[in-house]
Amino acid sequence: MKVIAVLNQKGGSGKTTIATHLARALQMDGADVLLVDSDPQGSARDWAAVREDHPLTVVGIDRPTIDRDVKAIAHKLDFVVIDGAPQAADLAVSAIKAADLILIPVQPSPYDIWATADLVDLVKQRIELTDGQLKAAFVVSRAIKGTRIGGEVSEALEGYELPVLSTRITQRVSYPGTAAGGTTVLETEPSGDAAAEVRALAAEVLAMMQ
Repeated sequence: MKVIAVLNQKGGSGKTTIATHLARALQMDGADVLLVDSDPQGSARDWAAVREDHPLTVVGIDRPTIDRDVKAIAHKLDFVVIDGAPQAADLAVSAIKAADLILIPVQPSPYDIWATADLVDLVKQRIELTDGQLKAAFVVSRAIKGTRIGGEVSEALEGYELPVLSTRITQRVSYPGTAAGGTTVLETEPSGDAAAEVRALAAEVLAMMQ
């Protein structure tokens, strides 16, 4: 079992969009996947509840026992994807302990880049504790094509000394549109640009974990 935690303590970074789409992409590629919603607001659970026959199993663990609970309930699965909670440091620490890979979605805005500092410190402490076994990377989220700040964000993140994935999740109406139906762009627009960037993200994540 491999655990991927999508974390950012700042709200609105696109965590749930990335977590739901990544989990579904891995599942559609043939893996057994569980999505863990650790946000007390329960956005991923609400997303799954829209469809009675939802293909992805989503459970809520919004207490700081994520690392223990995941081991107990999901040890036979291929992947667990954790949709992290904003602002709750104890939940973030528990998710970091559970994870093999941490994705930190960050919007291309100076405020969002600065806001990741505390989380990056927690992640780096865990990387040191695990002798580098824990992997972590930024993923640029809600990027607006053609804007200069979108091009500068990777450079701005370099100071944190964590890799930045080459795949970017761009700002598209199709993401919130599919969320309202409990689905993903992989199902509604399988040959579209949004689905292509989700599949590219999944491929890059898998390559990092090998």
